[in-house]
Amino acid sequence: MTLISIILLALFFIPTLYLLAMALAAIRPAPAVRWHDRQPRTRFAIAIPAHNEETVIAGTVQRLMALDYPFDRFRIHIVADHCTDQTALLARQAGAEAHERNEGPRSGKGAALSWLFGRILQDDQVDALVIFDADTRVDASFLRVMDARLTDGAQVVQGQHRISNPKSGWFPALTWAMFLIDNRFQNLGRSNLGWSAKHMGDSICFRADVLRRLGWGEGLTEDYQLRQRLLLEGIHIVYEPAALGLGEAPLTWQQARAQRARWLRGTHDASRQFAGQLLREALKRGDGALLDGALQAYLPSYSTLTLLAVLLLVVQLVLLGLGGTIAAGARIGWAALVGLLYVYPLFGLVLERAPLRAYAAILTGPVFMLWRSGLALQARLGRRPVTWVRTAHGGSEKGK
Repeated sequence: MTLISIILLALFFIPTLYLLAMALAAIRPAPAVRWHDRQPRTRFAIAIPAHNEETVIAGTVQRLMALDYPFDRFRIHIVADHCTDQTALLARQAGAEAHERNEGPRSGKGAALSWLFGRILQDDQVDALVIFDADTRVDASFLRVMDARLTDGAQVVQGQHRISNPKSGWFPALTWAMFLIDNRFQNLGRSNLGWSAKHMGDSICFRADVLRRLGWGEGLTEDYQLRQRLLLEGIHIVYEPAALGLGEAPLTWQQARAQRARWLRGTHDASRQFAGQLLREALKRGDGALLDGALQAYLPSYSTLTLLAVLLLVVQLVLLGLGGTIAAGARIGWAALVGLLYVYPLFGLVLERAPLRAYAAILTGPVFMLWRSGLALQARLGRRPVTWVRTAHGGSEKGK
């Protein structure tokens, strides 16, 4: 019994140490990017996919028009994808260029953006593209910061994407707290280790030539797939927390279910497609970023890892109570493992200097972990097709 416990413990410590490596790397804050004293050089195209977003699109465009950046060096493009409302009209009235896509089936954000990029990238004057969702609220200096990063040599830059409506309910509050941790560990931690940050699908900037060469892609999780393709091309996503974008979280678990199921199925399929190639190239090139990409595909998520660790600890304690024998060292090891996994998100909130309500929200995380792990299991075993479902926007808490 002790030998089995030790073997399982060793296997569980591998993904745990991987998570801890990013957490410890995230202790060091991001270096401040100098943008205040620079003359803006980059010509940006801002791309926003929208499907029936008449309640939010005008406000989003108006806020983008007011960004602290030379007005002649950025243009806002909205793809009104199979809209049946006044999204296109309201976007034009607010100052954006609205592109109406009605041909063919509506197949999600990836297809809409690919179609839009095919139009935007015909303009050789475009140096870079920035992608936002229709409800995203952007810090006024966003383009100035991105311009500085691109001038310094970055090819793809992920801004700090956070949640704008944490007070709108339990799920938005929990999502807000998780995004604080995710940005700190998964993005800043990775960047500090010399790896590639996540592609969050929002508040992200690409040099135009990167998208001209690689395209955007389509599918359930085209952003995740694009990150894998970028890794294979040797392109790292740079994380820049000073470029802040705030998006709305779904208001209810039911609204989030379709979105999360799509993401889990898409990442599962993409992981199967790219994991082996990423691992082979990592070993061939000795590239830590490629190895990170492979590990992300192979290793269990934090939710699954934590639930299984707690379950196995409980099983061993029950067997011990029934007369089984487990060495004291193994018991201490399992307790330490579960303790590290429990402290992991709290440590992220400490580094972010998060308010107390973030801790209150994250303490409900076990409910989310059970919910997410159930969806992940369905994504792996289910055969029913998963399609893109628009997430309803309830309006941000700010500016109402």
